[in-house]
Amino acid sequence: MKPVFPTAPAVKLIATAAAPGLFEGHASLFGVPDLGRDVVERGAFRASLDRRGIKGVKLLWQHDPGEPIGRWLALAEDARGLKVRGQLNLAVGRAREIHALMRDGAVDGLSIGYRTERARTDPRDGLRHISRLDLWEISLVTFPMLPGARVGSVKRDLSRDRLRDHLRHPLPGAVQPASDLAATIRAAATRLSASL
Repeated sequence: MKPVFPTAPAVKLIATAAAPGLFEGHASLFGVPDLGRDVVERGAFRASLDRRGIKGVKLLWQHDPGEPIGRWLALAEDARGLKVRGQLNLAVGRAREIHALMRDGAVDGLSIGYRTERARTDPRDGLRHISRLDLWEISLVTFPMLPGARVGSVKRDLSRDRLRDHLRHPLPGAVQPASDLAATIRAAATRLSASL
């Protein structure tokens, strides 16, 4: 029988001018086998999160310790799995690139980096059930081992995106001469203010 993997909702953009680079999702789902035949059980993260705290779990790109891209704001077990909320550091070039890819829907995978502390293998199906682990890092990845571990929402800078859209696609009847850049920007800013 072919395994069925539950999936998270597609990335939906939530606009905000206050916190671009903010995202959330599930980095792990309880009771769901990953592509390596590991199953994380409810409660497996509890001791590690208590011991390490949020600052002890790094936010990386593709599990590369040389590519920190932000920080975690919240990590908690919920009924579904390990719910995460992170903030990309947009002063870092790689984080800006990843943010653009996340907004475009090209990158939405999450993957955990950990050391197993307690597990048992079920002889009937060969699945390894992890009941306790030491969580070191959570990465944004292109291909997660657990296909359902995904970013659920990405926040972006609304004012900058809207201004760019208004500059590229002026409203009908609001044609500005190309040479009059200042007038074009003022018109776009007016339209932006009116649409908020």
